[in-house]
Amino acid sequence: MKKSLVVSLLLAAGFAAPLAKALEFRSVKETGVALYEAPALNAKKLFVVSRYYPVEVLTSQKEWSRVRDATGGIAWIPVAALSTQRMLLVVVDKSEVRAEADAASPLRFSVPRDGVLELLEPPKAGWVKVRHRDGSEGYARITDLWGL
Repeated sequence: MKKSLVVSLLLAAGFAAPLAKALEFRSVKETGVALYEAPALNAKKLFVVSRYYPVEVLTSQKEWSRVRDATGGIAWIPVAALSTQRMLLVVVDKSEVRAEADAASPLRFSVPRDGVLELLEPPKAGWVKVRHRDGSEGYARITDLWGL
């Protein structure tokens, strides 16, 4: 009985390890970067993304990363085209960015769907501190954003 318990615990730990890995998000460095069906420049181009577009890195191999976008699409992108700068994609019709992490706080600015914001601080209590390209900063609801 003890032996089977130890084996069960080892198996559980082995299966849990991949799940414990933190999500890795990156953003695209420049405008007009193609995402490919396979990790090769001669592979079929699936679509082109703009600068700052956030992606979730699923795996990397040498010069390529397999990524997922906000729609759930999976593709390959050259590692050199990715930045460690954390950008977030607005996934609601309009995200309101407030002066403080509170819905009653004054509105600083709003960002339409598919707009991007830079992540400044880790999320806390349902809000995240962000910066717009124009330098404006504030707090947005995490439910409005993808890339966290």
